[in-house]
Amino acid sequence: MLSHNKTTHIILLVTVCLLVFFVHLDVLYVNIMEARNFLSARDMLRENNWLLTTMNALPRYEKPPLPTWLTAISGAIFGLKDVAALRLPSALASLLLVLVSYNFIFKLTKLQTQAFITSLILATSFYIVFSGRQGTWDIYTHSFMMVAIYALYSYLLSEEFNLKYALLAGIFIGFSALSKGPVSMYGLLLPFLISYGVVYKFKLKKNLAIGLVVVLVLAIGISMSWYIYININDAETLLEIANKETNAWSHKNIRPFYYYWSFFTQSGLWTIPAFISLLYPYLKHRVSNLKAYKFTLLWTVFSVVLLSVIPEKKSRYLLPVLIPLAFNCSFYIQYLFKNFKTLKSRYEVLPVYINYTIIGCVGLLFPVLGIVIIDDLSGYWFWFLLASLSLVGVSIFLLRALYKREIKTVFYLSIVFILCITTFGLPLTTALSVNTNMRLPETVQPEIKQTQLPVYVFNNEMVEILWNYGENIPVVYHEGMINLPTETKFIIISPFECNEELYAFFENYNLEQIDYIDLNTMQSNQRHYNKRFIANVFKATLSN
Repeated sequence: MLSHNKTTHIILLVTVCLLVFFVHLDVLYVNIMEARNFLSARDMLRENNWLLTTMNALPRYEKPPLPTWLTAISGAIFGLKDVAALRLPSALASLLLVLVSYNFIFKLTKLQTQAFITSLILATSFYIVFSGRQGTWDIYTHSFMMVAIYALYSYLLSEEFNLKYALLAGIFIGFSALSKGPVSMYGLLLPFLISYGVVYKFKLKKNLAIGLVVVLVLAIGISMSWYIYININDAETLLEIANKETNAWSHKNIRPFYYYWSFFTQSGLWTIPAFISLLYPYLKHRVSNLKAYKFTLLWTVFSVVLLSVIPEKKSRYLLPVLIPLAFNCSFYIQYLFKNFKTLKSRYEVLPVYINYTIIGCVGLLFPVLGIVIIDDLSGYWFWFLLASLSLVGVSIFLLRALYKREIKTVFYLSIVFILCITTFGLPLTTALSVNTNMRLPETVQPEIKQTQLPVYVFNNEMVEILWNYGENIPVVYHEGMINLPTETKFIIISPFECNEELYAFFENYNLEQIDYIDLNTMQSNQRHYNKRFIANVFKATLSN
């Protein structure tokens, strides 16, 4: 039986997650990572390529298939053209992450309020929100690993062999690996084990050893199952892809060791509290559970250090760090809950006032900023008014509570602030699409079909365009392999940046541009305009 408080917390957390991760799932445009996943999911359903996974009918073994399986199942139920349906499994994985984190922190600290605070911070951290609303692999691998860590932690606390926790840990480590390989083992599990060993020490009893064997056998078996299958059925392609991926780790997106030093900024709203929570000399005499605080702090630090060792670095790779960081941040917030009203030092209260004053001012200024930033609100006034009224209202009450030093009220109103943005503000993002030359593949497709000519793409790199086109298109040039059309007349879609290569490949053809595709939401003179989102459509005719 759940306690009354825990039941209330779970209900509230589910409600928060519904508003953060599930509403308006179809609003944001499909990005390159999502497009790859969605293309593979489409091939699963249309080509039945569930194990020998493909993207646009070409082998795609760079990522394990579990997230794509879940995406394909959701697409089969709700429709492949429904972007919200394809993103739904990611939102569910985010909900799983938040709920299991609640149980983990409750077991760690024995404090339901702190577990609730932790989960709210986690659910509203910027990159967690972003990943949970995108159909990519990262949120799956770390959510599944957090389930495994919770089970493993529970098992380590057991006095005797507990099969349930051993099975959960082994299965979900395997699920994590089937989502994105060993990424979460390295970025989340390994720093957890190191931190646990440093702070709590490993005091395993002999009768618990069998459970760890179960964990290892299940984890290795599930993790390796798909790779073994691919190795048996398509070893050559798997080796080529593995070599390419390994080369990318050491040669692409190379950043210096200190590149991740500002990792706490990825928590968005919690940037200042997260930074302060990392100041061990300040908090060591203030937190209620010093041992648990040391553990989450070391977990965060070791995660950052391990990720920094790897030459290839991207901001999204910091996602696993935000999980222990949210845990760590909750100790500082819990301290403020108990003591903020009586704090005398201006150095202690100033960061709190700065953090929440910024939030309050952003809310108050939202109506003005919205009108300035969005050129045309036609068709968006309903959402704009709701967002403006809610954010201004919440900000007034937040600043009033801050003035009275009612920090609990301030904290919970900041959560409501985020909910107002995701519920009422997200639809306004489409109002920022100002590219009058935007031309989507589904608009061009009828014209192409009228020619009754076969269609090819120059390469397989235009993944967003391929996804929007709605069907697979044969590729001419891929991974050094050339597959020239046998027809004397055909349609060829080429990335804008590959026009010179295209003319070199088809020097014996007359190329007549008949249309173009442009997925950019910004005008060509704006900063975020990207030529990678442009493709030209040519009619190719073999010269006599």
